[in-house]
Parts: sequence; C-alpha cells; structure tokens
Amino acid sequence: MNDFQPYSYSDQVTADRPWLASLVGVQDTNTITLDLSKFTAGVHYAVSANPLLQGRNVMKSGIPLGRVTASGLYAPYAGPTDELQTVTVTGSPTGGTYTLTFSGQTTAAIPYNATAAQVRTALEALSNIEVGDVTVAGGPHPGSPVTVKFTGGAHQGEDVAQMTASGAGLTGGSSPAVAVATTTAGGAATASDGTEVLHGFLVSEISFNPGSLKAGGALLWHGEIFAAELPVPFDPTDVASTAPGVSVHYR
Repeated sequence: MNDFQPYSYSDQVTADRPWLASLVGVQDTNTITLDLSKFTAGVHYAVSANPLLQGRNVMKSGIPLGRVTASGLYAPYAGPTDELQTVTVTGSPTGGTYTLTFSGQTTAAIPYNATAAQVRTALEALSNIEVGDVTVAGGPHPGSPVTVKFTGGAHQGEDVAQMTASGAGLTGGSSPAVAVATTTAGGAATASDGTEVLHGFLVSEISFNPGSLKAGGALLWHGEIFAAELPVPFDPTDVASTAPGVSVHYR
C-alpha cells in the first residue's frame, strides 16, 4: 500500500477555517509532509461523515505544527506541559463532603463520592477558573482518585499553584481524608524531538486513508489567526520558541 497521500487545497476562505484572521500569508505557504502516526484520532482528525469520503480520515485545519528533527516530518506542536494534579480520598468515607482551594478560592462542598464531572463543576464555579480551563477525569470517589488538568485559559501550559483540600466534612469509614498531589508540573516543554518549536499551522483540512503513514499539507507560517478558534487548545503567550522566519500574529 502506498503510505503517502498527495495534497492539494483551495485558497478560498472556507467554513473550516474560523481561526484564520487574515488572508495575508495564505498565498505564501510551505508544502510539508505530516507524520500521521503522531496525530490523535478525535483530537486532530476524525472519520469523515461525508459519504463521498467514506472510510477516510479528515485532519482538521489550524492544527499548530512542529517539525520532527530526526525525520523532517511535521507533527503536532508540543508546547509547554499542562499541569496535572490528583485528588485522592482515603479512609473509605461513607458520607459527607470535602472542598478544594485554588489560589485562595474555595469550592462549594463536593460529595464524598463525587464523579469527575461534579469535581469539574465545583472548580469551574470559582472566580479564578473559567469554564473549559480544566479537564477532569477518573473517579468516582472514594474508590478512585480524580485527576485535574489545567488545559485552558491563563492556566494552560503554566506551573500553577497546587490546590489544597479539606476533608473536615467527610464522615464514616476510618479517618477519612482528602489530599492533592502534583502529578505533572506545568510549564516545561512536552517534547525534545523538535516539535517543541512552533513552525506554523495546517492551512486547510485534508483527508487521508486510515492506513496511511504520511500525508501532504501546507503550512501557514506567516499571517494572522484567532488563537481561541484553533481546533486544539493553544495559548500564544506560552510559545517559547518558533522556527526561523515564522511570523504569526494573533487576534
């Protein structure tokens, strides 16, 4: 099977590019080759719902890209790490509540058997955490810990303050308590293979066969974009390094 998919695109402004703030630079793109093994289904691409493209995957436009030094192929930009903290309830409580405090703001009471969704709701109700700023997984308590990842807004890619917890409201069990630990500190680059350097953005959607290893694309390395409209979370203030010649302005 041929593992390489040819690429072509139209320079017309289309609905798949809400992130494009200006046509300046669209005519000055670079042809690149994507390493499809580095992209994640459901995050960077999806199986097309278009019957004319049945059985093919569709890569989203606007994905920030870096260049793998060893291969010269392009992959998702691996910017600063998002902080990951873990909330663990111990002592097998059978009732009651606990609270979390982040940078001086304390949540409302969280049930002892809270799901990830309940913890997220409590955190997003704080004045210093906006809706979409955190991704919460795991649980439910008390049997399983809950992880809180700071993935959006001003907290994305930052070394944020560790939350503190109070289990004074937990009841039953044996000395019930709640604790928070920083599993992954935010701020450091997530890669060292070259993709930690921003090279630009994928200009337009492309479709490719599920079995393909590579696909052609076009790189926008000069122009203006709406950072909040990109298909993956991206904070331009966290970009520490860009490729030579890259000049991207954000609105």
